[in-house]
Amino acid sequence: MNTTTEKKPDSGKSVFFLSDIIKSPVFLSAPSSKKTGKLTDLIIEDRDKFAEVTHLVVGRPFGAPPLIVPWGKVHSIEPGEIVITIESQSAYAVDQPRSAVLLRDYILDKKVLDSKGREIEVVYDVKLVLKNNRLFITDVDLSKSGLLRRIGLSWLADFINALASSIMNRTVAWSYVEPLPEQIGSFKGDLKLKVLKEQISDIPPVDLADILEELDPEQRMALFGQLETGHASDTLEEIDPNIQRDMIAAMNKERAAQLINEMTPGQAADLLSVLPWWEVEAILKLLNKENAVKIGDILKKQEEKIVNFAASNYLKFSPGKTVLQARRAFQHEAKGKEAIMYLYIIDEQGKLVGVIDIKELLMAEDSAFLKDIMTTNVVSLNFDSTLKQAWEMFKRYGFRALPLINDDNRMLGVVPQRDVMNLTHRFVE
Repeated sequence: MNTTTEKKPDSGKSVFFLSDIIKSPVFLSAPSSKKTGKLTDLIIEDRDKFAEVTHLVVGRPFGAPPLIVPWGKVHSIEPGEIVITIESQSAYAVDQPRSAVLLRDYILDKKVLDSKGREIEVVYDVKLVLKNNRLFITDVDLSKSGLLRRIGLSWLADFINALASSIMNRTVAWSYVEPLPEQIGSFKGDLKLKVLKEQISDIPPVDLADILEELDPEQRMALFGQLETGHASDTLEEIDPNIQRDMIAAMNKERAAQLINEMTPGQAADLLSVLPWWEVEAILKLLNKENAVKIGDILKKQEEKIVNFAASNYLKFSPGKTVLQARRAFQHEAKGKEAIMYLYIIDEQGKLVGVIDIKELLMAEDSAFLKDIMTTNVVSLNFDSTLKQAWEMFKRYGFRALPLINDDNRMLGVVPQRDVMNLTHRFVE
């Protein structure tokens, strides 16, 4: 028995099933560290996209009434051991609220109906996520592995899952369960799903991408896993790159390759470019050869160094020049130069210290010094930046040119937007 008095960590996440913790012994916190009973149920509050545990129901021996312990009194909870911090047991030996929804008693073994009222499954287990000292119900488990865990055969469930995870993994996110009926109880009420699989398939990829981005990772993958390959591939293309990366990492490489094979080489290269190189290599090996060659070719071009696209003939002025001096010199200095819409301010050591848009120069006072009107927080490319990185920066900031510098902040040249954004081989076929 763990007798530590430290508070539960306020970060991180633990994931387990109701069957992992039900009947776990419940101890009082130190200094008593006395076993008081076993966890018999959890009281939950339904909150649409998820449900949250509000109380623990602790059964006690010798006919003693159960304890109804608020979640705030739970010191720690994990499979095999629960620790609570309460002043006296008698203060919590109270009747449970009449409106209480018991997770084990009311939810397990309930029929799951689709949105048309047709019976499709039975709830065998419930997935729980402990995050930031709050315990959430995120999914109902309809799989046979959930049934095996319930009857004490977790080892067999794990073994079968390892061999056939695609067959055994049948969870439904709580966000796709309709609000619980008011009359739900031990022997009445069913769970009903909000969305039919057929209806999910009718949602346009761009709209479905918006829905997926709003869900928790577990819920997102549960819904995404119900899509047929073509629809899933089209939807994946529309999702934010950061979420794309997480989704690809969460699925097995065979499924990722299956989805990528449905894309054009340009779209596939754009998606793969957000992944670590070792994952890219593993996926490329699973694609059909023609696709893999095309995608690999585009990815190599994306990794080309941007220094090859830099122009050395740009407008540069010293910070001590006045606005009037710069204006008078502009017509002569601008001849044959690239990116004449920007003046790059270079100090005596050849380092870039600021940039001025031509519009700012025309609007400034004649007597002002360039160092007083320049922007010092300069967005720039580094000498080892890639074509892909340059493309992303132009897309993000909308500048018509970007300066190229080395590690010492010395100017190496400028990269015009048109030279990057208009490349025909950029990220398309």
